[in-house]
Amino acid sequence: MKALITRKVGMTSTIAEDGTVAAVTLLSASPNVVTQVKAPETDGYTAVQVGFEEAKKQSVTKAQAGHFKGAGITPKIIREFRAEEIPEDLKVGEKINVEVFSVGDKVDATGVSKGKGWAGTIKRHNFHRGRKTHGGRSYRRVGSIGSMFPQNIRPGKRMAGQMGHEQVTVKNLSIALVDLDKNIIGVTGAVPGPKRGIVVLKGAK
Repeated sequence: MKALITRKVGMTSTIAEDGTVAAVTLLSASPNVVTQVKAPETDGYTAVQVGFEEAKKQSVTKAQAGHFKGAGITPKIIREFRAEEIPEDLKVGEKINVEVFSVGDKVDATGVSKGKGWAGTIKRHNFHRGRKTHGGRSYRRVGSIGSMFPQNIRPGKRMAGQMGHEQVTVKNLSIALVDLDKNIIGVTGAVPGPKRGIVVLKGAK
């Protein structure tokens, strides 16, 4: 099962032998711990629940403490990965580290993008501004949004609103480096989210 919960460190670049420079995003991947293995007989589907980092004791409920008792850790971040079949050696308490990925593997990176706050249509949807000559008075306004048929504004109309802070998945990125000693994974290109943001890596299908 090629999946890992990581935390974004920042960006750097690598230089190939032919002098080509490539942007690389570094992700910190401390070992993930298997907290639950779900089977069709008991849960109706096949999946692995994984925990990342350790939570503070005062923030853990009794129900959570009981659920994570077999894992030997009370994780701060929990994610679930569906799979067609689960390896027999993957039991509760087992650790998954950066070794599940190799250089050259294709992955999908999922994270929450940076929040930009409330934004207008020019910044949010790349609208053109109005002309500033020949009597033009509408520079950065939306313009007409529903004056003709059907005399109302349809859902999905591109307008001003909250920009960013939504789940984004970037597909088919390549693994550029794997450092087992420092628990670091390097992914070519940009990955959604700010520094220290949670990024989930999954093997590309």
